[in-house]
Amino acid sequence: MASGNRPLSPHLQVYRPQITSMLSILHRLTGVGLWAGALMMTYWIASATYGPETFARAQWFLGSWFGRLVLLGLTLALYYHLANGIRHLAWDIGWGFEMDKLNVSGWAVVIFTGVMTVLTFLAGYWVAGAI
Repeated sequence: MASGNRPLSPHLQVYRPQITSMLSILHRLTGVGLWAGALMMTYWIASATYGPETFARAQWFLGSWFGRLVLLGLTLALYYHLANGIRHLAWDIGWGFEMDKLNVSGWAVVIFTGVMTVLTFLAGYWVAGAI
C-alpha cells in the first residue's frame, strides 16, 4: 500500500530527463512530423497536375518564410529519424546497450542531425545561386 502522497509507480516527476528518453520521444514525434511532411509534399506534386496557377500557389507557399521554416523542420526531422533509426537497428543486433555507448551514440545522432541539416540548406542555397 502506498503511503503519503507518493506516486504508485515511476512517474515523470521522479526522474530527470536523460538523453536516451528524450531521443526516444523525439524519434516518435519526428515520425509523425515526417508523415505530415509526406502529405505536404504530395500536395506540392499533385498541384502540378491541376495547372500552372495551382502549382504557382504551392511554390509560393513553399518559398515563403513559413514554407522554408516548415522545410527546415522536415529536413531536421528526416536526418534525425534516419540517424536514430540506424541507432535502433544497431540495438536490434545487440550493439550499444552499455551506458557509455548509449550516450556517445545519442550525441552522435544529435550532431549528425545538426550538421547534415545545415549542409543540406547551404547546398540548396548554393545550387539556387543565393550564395
